[in-house]
Amino acid sequence: MPPSQLDIDIIRNIHDVDSATTYLFDQVPPSQILNKALAFSKESHKHQVRKSGEPYVVHPILVAAIVVSITSDESMAISALLHDVVEDTDVSIEEIAEHFGKDVAHLVAGLTKIDSLRDNELVPSSSNERLILSALTFRKMLLASIKDVRVLVVKLCDRFHNMLTLDALKPDKQKRISEETLVVYAPIAHRLGISFLKNILEDLSFGYLFPKEKQKIDTYLHEEDFEILSRIKHKYSIYLKMQRKGVSIDEILDLLAVRIITKEPVQCYTILGLVHLNFRPLASRFKDYISIAKDNGYQTIHTTVFYNTAIFEVQIRTFEMHKTAELGVAAHWKYKSGGNNVKLDWLDSLQYQNESAEEFYDLIKNDLYSEDISVFSPTGDVFTLPRGAVALDFAYAVHTAVGNRAISALVNKNKSSLLTELNNGDIVRILTGESDIPRCSWLNAVKTSKAKTNMRFICNARIKEINSKIAINIIATVMNLNHSRVQDWLESHNCTNYINIVDDVDHLKNLIGKYTKDISKNSRFKSFVARHRFKLKKFTMAGLEIYSSSHISNVVFDYCCHPKSGDEIMAFLDKSKVHVHHKMCKNALAKINNYEPMVFIKWAQRKIYRYKLIASLHNEKGALADFLSYLVKLDIDINSIELGKNSGDYTKFCELEFETKEADINAFRAKIDSKIKVIDLVQTNDAYKN
Repeated sequence: MPPSQLDIDIIRNIHDVDSATTYLFDQVPPSQILNKALAFSKESHKHQVRKSGEPYVVHPILVAAIVVSITSDESMAISALLHDVVEDTDVSIEEIAEHFGKDVAHLVAGLTKIDSLRDNELVPSSSNERLILSALTFRKMLLASIKDVRVLVVKLCDRFHNMLTLDALKPDKQKRISEETLVVYAPIAHRLGISFLKNILEDLSFGYLFPKEKQKIDTYLHEEDFEILSRIKHKYSIYLKMQRKGVSIDEILDLLAVRIITKEPVQCYTILGLVHLNFRPLASRFKDYISIAKDNGYQTIHTTVFYNTAIFEVQIRTFEMHKTAELGVAAHWKYKSGGNNVKLDWLDSLQYQNESAEEFYDLIKNDLYSEDISVFSPTGDVFTLPRGAVALDFAYAVHTAVGNRAISALVNKNKSSLLTELNNGDIVRILTGESDIPRCSWLNAVKTSKAKTNMRFICNARIKEINSKIAINIIATVMNLNHSRVQDWLESHNCTNYINIVDDVDHLKNLIGKYTKDISKNSRFKSFVARHRFKLKKFTMAGLEIYSSSHISNVVFDYCCHPKSGDEIMAFLDKSKVHVHHKMCKNALAKINNYEPMVFIKWAQRKIYRYKLIASLHNEKGALADFLSYLVKLDIDINSIELGKNSGDYTKFCELEFETKEADINAFRAKIDSKIKVIDLVQTNDAYKN
């Protein structure tokens, strides 16, 4: 089973070789080959120390200890002990193969390749450039080129230990490595189904990237009594949900969860029946991953139930399913002499995707019941609400101002979320603040039209306020002017509808033209107008349309809010790169108020088609680059690429997966065939993208 919290604390506090060795052999019985690898690692690293001053070899020993805690594949443990030997010493891959066999050498070579890719693709830590874009490219290349998944798992364990020892580095390095971990390694752990590693990597990174937010969550969890409960959502997951939904921590629906583990699959359904007979289920939150498992083998029944005034997620699984859920693909590995590669069918389709670190449940209306319920105020006034109404519906029933300013509720004298579903006869009291609170993502969570109408009104007002600031920042960026000068001009010319430029690019162009014409009349600004061109150029990429007066090379969705397709979005300009945020993102609001450069952005109205292509390339220098340049002209986004399947001396196969707006596969094949020999071209369906 994965390391416990106590084990993590132990690992964090091991700083000498003897303690590390003892801990390793507490996890796995010593064998001749392991002892040989340990001695080899100690000898290879004997003159090296880490930034903390401790012997370097402590690190690979503890990485090996983490590896053996999740898998019995001995080749992986040995490769963990040797993972830095080729990179940092004079030892070659051939020597590794001679001493420890081809399988270990294969794994060490893969780990060395990752370090090489990282050096080539990631922005150096000494640079002031944003890391996130190069980190996404790095992640894409890892998933496209590392074919043995065991290499990725050992690397995840390596990064896990690095994160535990990050305190030895300077703050800027801590933040840089944490961002890389959050963007690259945690999502890979998620894709491999190794949930405990994903959660640990996210929480450790979260502490360095958002220390104030982490402290708030720590304080809240410490003050609440959660001892009788089996599980609390990990902290980065809580933070993301707060960001996406614009809520405080005590308004998160399923902060708490109960996990029930049994022996046989059929018993899971018996337990489910008992849970639903004794606690009211929220039917829209029920998922049966036992009968229909996820691609990575995950099996569990998920249901959400009401208990008193609280809402709990209940997970039901067998012990074997629990092992798979915690360890992912590693749960299925058994060491075999000869070190055969692990092959799992679902890994064949492992692709890079612009995915968020978490899947978020959608709050939707529960239409199972149509009858009304009666609830009471503390003074005995009765209010009739539809079945399924929540405390916020009650707040709006009392008075519009109460609903607008509601902070939390007391249901039967127990503090409850405003999204707590009310039962017949409940006594409800609403606690309010001093100002209106926008809750844009809660519209589907309330039942009454009064609540929906007023919430939508506040949300629109908030969006309008944000759009007003965005509009000024966009104009200031396009014209390279100070925001205050733009604001003064708009006011002096009574341009009250300038806010519309956020959604209407033609209005933006007209306003810029009017502004340019006006300032060019002033002789002081003629040279300024002559020096600057304010013509907007359209850039289409990643399903977005961007208009900018300067060149745009790439677009990235920042990890602090993970906007999804169709969300209200805004974009900031960093040199030639565009960073997209949700309009309700608090981090983005700080950037707006700091007048950071912004560009016009909107979701592109087009359908995306995904293709898999196998083509035959001439085995000559520059052939691949020439072909990729041609594909760029066809306006496609490459998701993965594999090269090197030889076919004789003169050709080799190139396999790509990519996205395009081209729907006609025959016409598209003809275009590609004019440039290169197509072996196979098929259109694939990607349920994740859809």
